[in-house]
Amino acid sequence: MSLRRTKIVATLGPATSSQEALEKIIAAGTDVVRLNFSHGSAEDHKKRAQTVLKAAAKVGRHVAILADLQGPKVRIARFINNKVQLTNGQNFILDPGMDLEAGTEQAVGLDFPELGKDLHQDDILLLDDGRIVLKVVRVEQNTVHTTVEVGGPLSNNKGINLQGGGLSAPALTDKDRADLITAAEIGADYIAISFVRNAGDMNEARALLEKANSNAGLIAKIERAEAIETETLKGIILASEGIMVARGDLAVEIGDAMLVGVQKDIIKHTRKLNRIVITATQMMESMITSPMPTRAEVSDVANAVMDGTDAVMLSAETAVGDYPAQTVEAMARVCLGAEQHRNAHKSSHRLDIAVHSIYESVALSAMYAANHLDGVKAIICMTQRGKTPLLMSRISSGIPIFAFTSHAETQRRVCLYRGVITHPFDSKVIENDQVNHVAVEQLKKLGIVTDGDIVLISKGDYVKAHGGTNTLKVVRVGDLIQ
Repeated sequence: MSLRRTKIVATLGPATSSQEALEKIIAAGTDVVRLNFSHGSAEDHKKRAQTVLKAAAKVGRHVAILADLQGPKVRIARFINNKVQLTNGQNFILDPGMDLEAGTEQAVGLDFPELGKDLHQDDILLLDDGRIVLKVVRVEQNTVHTTVEVGGPLSNNKGINLQGGGLSAPALTDKDRADLITAAEIGADYIAISFVRNAGDMNEARALLEKANSNAGLIAKIERAEAIETETLKGIILASEGIMVARGDLAVEIGDAMLVGVQKDIIKHTRKLNRIVITATQMMESMITSPMPTRAEVSDVANAVMDGTDAVMLSAETAVGDYPAQTVEAMARVCLGAEQHRNAHKSSHRLDIAVHSIYESVALSAMYAANHLDGVKAIICMTQRGKTPLLMSRISSGIPIFAFTSHAETQRRVCLYRGVITHPFDSKVIENDQVNHVAVEQLKKLGIVTDGDIVLISKGDYVKAHGGTNTLKVVRVGDLIQ
């Protein structure tokens, strides 16, 4: 049986709004659904989350919900005729004082009045994901006078990036604070914070989350140039449960040439610090209108998989695309193929670093045995909150990790962990000396293992108590197991 290790995040939208469409993409391999809070009302998101859970239950799979907050996307306002044509060399003004609906070929309003305070002469502004390039000539009372370096069509509400980063817009807007409460109310398993600048942004989000009585994991989206500085990035990673390499805005700010190397570094550092990482943006964009991906897209996804990303994300492909289920199926095939490469099974993670908790030492011991003991076919990790399988999943291996848990929240949470498969299991209803035997028999019924295979089992001494993984047992299927 081929068990895919890399997880797939699918963004929901008009193409995947019905329960039938959701059932198809979940059956095709979606592990996490993304609710994009840049669009739709709070009520829309609540209804969609309920539909997701119904669809997942009908398909018979566990699926996590990721709420992605809009963040402070700095944008131009709107034009009188919705669109203008800018020509190279012309003057163009960004004026926070003008009517937001009155843009022309000469000037347009701003939704971020403080933009001028962040700019200096000769700064380069990139509009519409870099399609329009403006050079700052001067700033007068927050009005930004520019020269068009690269012209073209420019329409309403397009985003603005500063080449090299440095815009001061805070990560959490008033809308984001309200949306975070909504995400907590609908029971989101993860909440993504956009345009994170530093660890302080994540600490602020966590404080709000705690007030909302939510245990959701926080995902920091790396899309600002200043966020990739070594110490800044480390702080952001440690303040989060996970990182998203949001390659759209990030590429605009740092340049396409740097993106691949930065992506690899972020994945490496995030895994080393025992956090999860999602690679996102334009992974199979051609499949918005085509039933087949391009070779370049296949290579892009495969390289992220071989670098160790926990998940790859689909955006418009499943939100508004013509082939949402086929796109998920195609991505699943590519992930499986890439996972066959030997590099996907190698790891030297933390082998030369001291550990400071018993459960981490058990997790590392299990993965060392998995990668060096002949005959190991599966790992059973009995867990309450999912911490031990997370640590196991930081080490590359071809051995599936089964998170046996009775907690629905944990069953959904581990859906984002690379190589971890959730399995409902309630040890409280089983005699202590029978727990291991029953667990192995369940894998045997699923066709995962057969007589003679070796299974690793991690758990706490008292399986009916909360927390405290401190035991690793090596058993052979078919033998008397206690």
